[in-house]
Amino acid sequence: MKRSAFQKSRMSPKPLQAGAILIADAHCAPWRTSFIDFLYSLESGEITTPQLILMGDVFDMLYGPIPRTYGYNTEGIDLLNRLSLRMEILYLEGNHDFLMSGLFPNVQVIRREYQPLLMSFEGKKIALSHGDSNMGWGYELYTALIRSPLVLGILRRIDNLGKGFIVAWLEEQMKRKIHCRSIENFQGLIERRLESLNLGSVDVLVEGHFHQNQTFTLDGLDYINVGAFACNERYFTVQSNQNQPLLHEAVFRKEPR
Repeated sequence: MKRSAFQKSRMSPKPLQAGAILIADAHCAPWRTSFIDFLYSLESGEITTPQLILMGDVFDMLYGPIPRTYGYNTEGIDLLNRLSLRMEILYLEGNHDFLMSGLFPNVQVIRREYQPLLMSFEGKKIALSHGDSNMGWGYELYTALIRSPLVLGILRRIDNLGKGFIVAWLEEQMKRKIHCRSIENFQGLIERRLESLNLGSVDVLVEGHFHQNQTFTLDGLDYINVGAFACNERYFTVQSNQNQPLLHEAVFRKEPR
């Protein structure tokens, strides 16, 4: 019987390290550069961690098969590649950044179909996911199309012939998008999603995507939706203390370069 990606991951959970930093939904772009400043702080040693976990949508537009999106993100890509030589970096692809393995040779990129990623920490099973799973058949169709090599090949050709008008149009849409808003009955939304996610004996599920920064318990499972870095520069550090919450929230503040 063929096992799903998550079933396979349950067989050999990856260690989650104390002091690991989790960042979700930075939506890094030329008009939003705080994440770049954060990476420079890691490079300089001002902030330290043995393990950096990027929870998806770290870049506002980074599509592996669309080279024109690299130009928006060259500085961030280069910084992550330099950092990956000094620390372990896990990158869970999101719906704004995907098919990126070729861009980050020393980063472990976790594609959507292999999420949640199962990790272990102090005897607990921790599942990590960007969060855009189990969102209904319409979303599943959309996300399959935007990752299709055929569709992306056609769009790349049209974009090249049109001198980048598709990427330019997407840029305008991203600039208008409001990232920091509350979702009504968010806990109910998560309860419906979890009914079919089949997490088994997982103790904690950590997700991004929704930008809500909420924590609650559902049928013995601790659910954590980490806040979006794009909203107020939140990042989260794994705490090695059984009497404390798993994640400690911190806020990065730095004057623009």
